Amino acid sequence: MTDFAAIILAAGKGTRMKSDLHKVLHPIAGKPMLMHLLDSFDELSPQRMVVVVGDRREQIDAALEGREITTALQDPQHGTAHAALQARDALEGFAGNILVCFGDVPMVGAETVRKLTTALDEGAKVAVLGFRPADPLAYGRIIADDDGTVRKMVEYKDATEREKKTRLCNSGLIVAHSDDMWPLLDAVDNNNAQGEYYLPDVATNAIARGDKVVVVETGADEVAGINSRSELAGVEQRWQAARREQAMADGATLKAPDTVFFSHDTQLGRDVTIDPHVVFGPGVKVADGVHIKAYTHLEGADLSTGVQVGPFARLRPGAVLEEDSFVGNFVEMKKATLGKGAKASHLSYIGDATVGANANIGAGTITCNYDGYFKYHTTIGERAFIGSNSALVAPVTIGPDAIVAAGSTVSRDVGAGELRMVRAEQLVKQGWADRFHDAMKKKKAAQKGGTGKK
Repeated sequence: MTDFAAIILAAGKGTRMKSDLHKVLHPIAGKPMLMHLLDSFDELSPQRMVVVVGDRREQIDAALEGREITTALQDPQHGTAHAALQARDALEGFAGNILVCFGDVPMVGAETVRKLTTALDEGAKVAVLGFRPADPLAYGRIIADDDGTVRKMVEYKDATEREKKTRLCNSGLIVAHSDDMWPLLDAVDNNNAQGEYYLPDVATNAIARGDKVVVVETGADEVAGINSRSELAGVEQRWQAARREQAMADGATLKAPDTVFFSHDTQLGRDVTIDPHVVFGPGVKVADGVHIKAYTHLEGADLSTGVQVGPFARLRPGAVLEEDSFVGNFVEMKKATLGKGAKASHLSYIGDATVGANANIGAGTITCNYDGYFKYHTTIGERAFIGSNSALVAPVTIGPDAIVAAGSTVSRDVGAGELRMVRAEQLVKQGWADRFHDAMKKKKAAQKGGTGKK
């Protein structure tokens, strides 16, 4: 494959999003739409990538920190062809195929780009990406022969009635070799109602000078642009639907697929069962044979073989569940490991902790890990039993086979096999409750001026 570089246009204001966040940084499946695009291009091993920025440049610069990607500023903004030209300095000395695309069209895949560049290798000077939407609306049209040779590209408002009946639409993506791209961009003029320099004119000018221009077709979903919250939701919906189908094809059971939401990086093993209303945040790995029950939220968690979670559980970043461990309803874990066969069945918080194999965490148990300034660790040994409604004040270690009696607040280490009971002395006062009730009834009756009867 000829050397490849990409220019991603992201200088627009995105006013229809009505957001303080730059449009291309709004997430799909937990990942900014710009990163979806860049990660796809990474599969092609590009020599260079340039993001053309404008409004809220600092947000994009921060998002790209640590990546070998250059930004180029478009200021003022005079159209898409003008934006692409701003990347010329960043691509100085590069000789190869250049793709120009849009940061708000995030689902373009590597294979589609490969098809575009292959068209150049096969003799085309310019390749454009077309699609056939269910409703062509006001998209620009591509007039092409059956073999894909483009004869004309026309904006909807300039098209004849016959041309408007053409269903092949222009996505805006375009590829040309650097030897052709820069001269063609330079030749674009702004002789139009808006007085701007438009990228499709690259293909129009190439046709005018007798160059071969071809169209590569793809599905409408792959080139769906995002300019509003509604369009963002539509792309998210289609991404999730495709991911659910993939999960089931790979051997997972989704009992109510439409209610399960995945992250861009969710990893699922075989024979995983996912009940309704489960949400995966970023960074979740699920091994074979795991059962995730209804209304569970997971993020940054690692679940080993045979684990059961939920219903109504929350696993936060750093939660590790080892083989055959169990987390039940209304249990929250954060930066904690639950050992093989260990159980936290209900109503517990386990944070900054290590729980040994086959330990049991009773209902209402919490690890008190934060003093307002620092976090501290709790260690619970193998086969330890923590009674209900216990508070373990970190840093503290509960030894193997130890028992913490229900209702205890433990602030010192418990040795292996020990029983720790921390409770106030129970007092018994015979007849006290009867005397209290009698006194209160008389007082209430006196206030009402009645007999005390309800």
